[in-house]
Amino acid sequence: MAYVVTEPCINCKYTNCAAVCPVDAFMEGPNFLTIDPLACIDCDACVAECPVEAIYPDDEVPMEWEHYIELNDRLAEKWQGRIINQTKEELPEADKWAEVDDKFEYLQEDWDE
Repeated sequence: MAYVVTEPCINCKYTNCAAVCPVDAFMEGPNFLTIDPLACIDCDACVAECPVEAIYPDDEVPMEWEHYIELNDRLAEKWQGRIINQTKEELPEADKWAEVDDKFEYLQEDWDE
C-alpha cells in the first residue's frame, strides 16, 4: 500500500510532508506534490505533517478523490527527477487555497520551463 496526495494540496503545496519522508518518495509539480507509489514504504510519517489533510493510504482515499490514486502514479512517473525532500516556501496564497473545494481544474501538470 502506498500513500496518495489528494485535492487539498492543489495550489497550496506545503512541503512539510516531503521533508519527513525517509525514502524520497515525493515528487514536486508546479502546484501539487505527488507520492511515487513504488518508492513509498507506507511509513505514515507524511500524514501528520500535512496541514491541509491531503494525504491518505490508497485504500482510504475518499470516494470523490479516488482518481488521485492513478494520478499520483502517473505524475510521479512524469515528474521523475523532481524529488523534493526538504521544506520549501508554500505557494503564494496557500492559506487562501487551503479553504477552497473542488480544485482539480487548477492542477498544473507541466512546468513552464
